[in-house]
Amino acid sequence: MALTGVLRPGHVALRVLEMGPALKHYVDVLGLIEVARDKAGRVFLKAWDEHDHHSVVLREADEAGMDYMGWRVDSPATLKKLAADIEKSGLASDLGWVPAGEHPATGERFRFTVATGHVMELFAEKDKLGNDCGTDGPDVNPHPWPDNLRGIAPSRFDHCLLYGDDLDGTVKLFREVLGFGLAEQVTAGPDGSLMIGAFLTCSNKPHDIALIRQPVKGKFHHASFILGSWEEVLKAGDILSRNKVSLDIGPTRHGITRGETIYFFDPSGNRNEVFAGGYIYYPDKPTITWTEQELGPAIFYHDRKLNERFLQVFT
Repeated sequence: MALTGVLRPGHVALRVLEMGPALKHYVDVLGLIEVARDKAGRVFLKAWDEHDHHSVVLREADEAGMDYMGWRVDSPATLKKLAADIEKSGLASDLGWVPAGEHPATGERFRFTVATGHVMELFAEKDKLGNDCGTDGPDVNPHPWPDNLRGIAPSRFDHCLLYGDDLDGTVKLFREVLGFGLAEQVTAGPDGSLMIGAFLTCSNKPHDIALIRQPVKGKFHHASFILGSWEEVLKAGDILSRNKVSLDIGPTRHGITRGETIYFFDPSGNRNEVFAGGYIYYPDKPTITWTEQELGPAIFYHDRKLNERFLQVFT
């Protein structure tokens, strides 16, 4: 059965303190490709194997963090239906439409704020640029990868981890209105009834968005970009060290999602991740539960203990 409804993460819009150092990081070190700038000074980027026009938006501001996260849906009809469903649910606030063209090469977007304070948006139309792999056209007789890749060169933007207070309300909207599955959860309390972490998927990945319960609103933990193998994660560590990038932790493995990972910071303090591995998720797969007592190996399987900076530093 084909994926329907919400297809995948479409873009993440990040605030950076200075555009010059941010672009050096995201283009030269991480290896994203600049595709456009607008009159407001925003810069639009994509990873090499993304066909959509862009997946990362950078805006210079006085405070780092995330402006919003966008999700691609399968059709304009689905966009209208989900917008109506969100409004009817009462689980979101600040609902409204962003006109076509406000992002370059992008149709209208439906924007709303979820219970954890994060701004989300849905869109159905964005121009396809391709991945420069085809020899006889964008998608004809392609090579495995394009020439002239830079830096770490992830193939796509993969997911975000976000911090907020009303985890229950946000998870309810994503599951009951947008149709996401709960691949994994972290529980706490004497009877394990308090969800403190949710790993949600709209595809067959172990997560497309993750949420952690914290007494804050609208905080950004990290944006993650996918690599092809554990070896590429290790090479990313070499590239980060060569460029003296501030490292958080890794390379290591997660218990949650089984993914291999390394975390690091952009010059503004926004955390990035490069990620490989994981497992295939289908809707009939039982939800994996991690208990609070095993949170160490759940997050960092090799060390089996928490990095306090990982828990306490966010933008």
